[in-house]
Amino acid sequence: MAADAAWRQHYLDELDAAYLYRALARVEPEDRRRSIFERLASVEDQHVERWRTIFRDHGSELPAFAPTLRSRVLAWVAARFGTSMVLPMVLADETREISAYLRLADRSTHRATHDAAVAIASESASHAQELSEALGRAGEPWHATAGSSYLRSVIYGFNDGLTANFGLVAGVVGAELAPSIVIITGGAGAFADALSMGASGYLAAKSEAEVAARQIALERDEIRMMPDLEETELALVYEARGLTPARARETAAALMADPVRALDASVRDELGIRAPAVSPLSDGMVTGTATAVGALIPLVPFLVMPSAYALWVSLTVSMLAHFGVGAARSVFTGRGLLRSGWDMFLVGFGVAAAGYLIGSFLLS
Repeated sequence: MAADAAWRQHYLDELDAAYLYRALARVEPEDRRRSIFERLASVEDQHVERWRTIFRDHGSELPAFAPTLRSRVLAWVAARFGTSMVLPMVLADETREISAYLRLADRSTHRATHDAAVAIASESASHAQELSEALGRAGEPWHATAGSSYLRSVIYGFNDGLTANFGLVAGVVGAELAPSIVIITGGAGAFADALSMGASGYLAAKSEAEVAARQIALERDEIRMMPDLEETELALVYEARGLTPARARETAAALMADPVRALDASVRDELGIRAPAVSPLSDGMVTGTATAVGALIPLVPFLVMPSAYALWVSLTVSMLAHFGVGAARSVFTGRGLLRSGWDMFLVGFGVAAAGYLIGSFLLS
């Protein structure tokens, strides 16, 4: 069986990653970060050796390697502006690598290739966590409570319903249609948007849970088949979090003595997976309901007052709501409350203006 194009690409990618990590280590002034880059380069070397073994077993010739232009550019940027400038892009590469190796493991019929893909996918997940730590990001972004998850779903659902239906109502008003048509169109838009967002929220949460389950199953296989590499990965994670190398190795060895505890630690500390704060069904229902409430805001004035006044009341209330939801989103984005609210105000105004102009154009 000859090596296929995917094997060659993965092999070259691992060599390229090792090259880049060593380039980052050479220019990193901070001892802890430099040590992390050197260790990551060493793990990439192990990945390369896995692939070389597979190539040799199949009597295939190793592809010629040269660093990619992208890696050379990233190394150049890091040398002149610091490694923090390129770490987000390297982190994104590690994240994409996880998916690529999971796909390779799924379709592979060769046991050695499957096992290598499983191991490298898990190690790439560990790399992503270590790089996130190296970026100095505070806290652990996967730690979410049910309350914060519900709040996020409420804010984003409300925002979508408000913005989309406000533009729709403005378009119907711009076409100078009867108030009854505004109400019917806005009501239908609110209903459709709520169903769409609710279904999207449910499917997104369900897909995330399925991906997490798949990663956990792969990690369980790795602990069973390659405990030595798994112990090394855990030790590196704990060292990146501040433990001394000796203490990190001791902690990893103690965990690996019990496969159940080892899996819990790997899932938590390597993959960063936590039990979902809310169920997919709950997330979908909350998102859909919030979308419906947001979508009804620009419509309510047309239900309770003459159309001549309803337009201006709808505009005023909707713009205030846009500012409020923008300010609320700053809880998650980290931006300033006033700036986030003002940006959302401008977005809402732009959507309404575009909808009104399109309606006017269609009328003419």
